[in-house]
Amino acid sequence: MSDVLILGEVKEGSLDLKTLELLGAGKKLAGELGGEFSLLLMGDSVSGMADEALPYGPAKVYKLEHHLLQGFKTDLWLACLEQACREINPKVLLMSHSFLGMELGPRLACRLNTRLTTDCIDLSIDPEDGLLLRTKPVSGGNAISVFKCPGEPQLATVRGKVFAAAESGDANGEIVDIKAKIDESMIKVESLEIVREEIVALDKADVVVSGGAGLGEEDGFELLEELREALSKSFANVMIGCSRVAVDKGWISSDHQVGLTGTMISPDIYVAVGISGAIQHLVGMVHAKKIIAINTDPGCNMFKVADYGVVEDYEEIIPALIEKLEELS
Repeated sequence: MSDVLILGEVKEGSLDLKTLELLGAGKKLAGELGGEFSLLLMGDSVSGMADEALPYGPAKVYKLEHHLLQGFKTDLWLACLEQACREINPKVLLMSHSFLGMELGPRLACRLNTRLTTDCIDLSIDPEDGLLLRTKPVSGGNAISVFKCPGEPQLATVRGKVFAAAESGDANGEIVDIKAKIDESMIKVESLEIVREEIVALDKADVVVSGGAGLGEEDGFELLEELREALSKSFANVMIGCSRVAVDKGWISSDHQVGLTGTMISPDIYVAVGISGAIQHLVGMVHAKKIIAINTDPGCNMFKVADYGVVEDYEEIIPALIEKLEELS
């Protein structure tokens, strides 16, 4: 058993800096628990990294090696991580808030019937009950909250650069081998080819024309596409964006979504058509240099951040705007 277990990551044949930061966090939490912290390394060849990790202070470095762990296959890595957690039985398990942590964390929490807190910026132990206090930003970063959840392991992903990296010292720990119980039959998907006609890179757009629930129907995006084409004669990179509601309704794919759960952008011009301005959307586009809002509701939040606002039906305004752009181009 380990009081605090860290899932390590390897980058270019060495321990990733995020892992060293997690070791620093693990040492702090283990001290508050009056126990020890350990490191888990998984992959097809991690023996060298296990030796490298010992001077950073873990009581144990658990080494889980298997040739099928070459590269990242979610199903195999999840099975191995679940196996390791059941054998080691940690009170606290920390992962980096990275691709690896976000792929494995939610799935692992479900399998172990525990709760995950993501993107933590501080961690401590509640001295009254020994539970993990997890501090993280909420409401688009406008507030900071502290969470405490029952269940074990106490599971969290940690943002990079918030804990000082552990410093190297004497190697007093030991390396423990865990035999991986996986085989080829557990690989559900070996490869997936994605063919796309368009690569949507909203964060690189000079102008973004976005539609929301106020469009009323999917056909509204056809009119926005006409506006995009007209603007493209004057601007280099014009793209179509949307609010989350438009995605939820199935009007447009999620790679066009702007906001906290979509893409964070700061174009030269942002045109918001029929978008009310929920906070998670505003967070994603409020740094645009010029914001133009078109909406029939004069009290919507989008008008509060807009440089220019038009209170009118977009089906009346957009064609007139396209006509004017055609005259000027």
